[in-house]
Amino acid sequence: MPTAYGRHGNTERDETLTALKNTLRYMAQSGISGFDCRPESLEALQRWGNAVPPPDTLDGIRRALGDCRRCGLSQHRRKIVFGEGDSRARLVFVGEGPGSDEDREGRPFVGAAGRLLTNIITAMNLKREDVYICNVVKCHPPGNRNPNPDEIRCCLPFLEQQLALIQPDYICTLGTIATQALLKTGRPISKLRGRFHPYGRWRLMPTFHPAYLLRNPARKREVWDDIQQLMQAMGLS
Repeated sequence: MPTAYGRHGNTERDETLTALKNTLRYMAQSGISGFDCRPESLEALQRWGNAVPPPDTLDGIRRALGDCRRCGLSQHRRKIVFGEGDSRARLVFVGEGPGSDEDREGRPFVGAAGRLLTNIITAMNLKREDVYICNVVKCHPPGNRNPNPDEIRCCLPFLEQQLALIQPDYICTLGTIATQALLKTGRPISKLRGRFHPYGRWRLMPTFHPAYLLRNPARKREVWDDIQQLMQAMGLS
């Protein structure tokens, strides 16, 4: 099946609508008059953008992302870190954003936290190639800070498209940022982990981020409890 963006030539239109919407929002916030910056107009632009058919392959989503300049993270990154793994994986791991090692290599979870995640996957009797690994934001936040709400808002549609195409049975969110972004909640990870949550037709298991475990190794027991629930649900234990 041809990619929707390729068939209709909508990549450029999508990027233009996004840039126009962001410009009008900035103008409205700055008090600039002479243009129609009403919320109703911005909502109309959003509807037009949403009407564009999404890509129908992961490669298509990556092409639509392009050399992304949708938020300020693009000013500091080396490489976009899109995601990797099985495009039909039953399980997707979602982190918050690339670290410095990931920014340098262009791959998710390849630093110290990534090695710990790999160990977790191995303990599940799986390989990295059996799952899909990605992040909420695709560019490295400077200083390893948390991505801010605007950065998450710009990048989240691409993650949602990735999940929609992969169609996993299970999602494991790693840390507060990823969990809050997908579940649309402000509750901390400590109150959300330990049980499955519905996310669309899928089951989502929140757990602590591997980077947090490197600083707090005593919490590894709780993560293993979460992973064991995943394994049991997936028939791996």
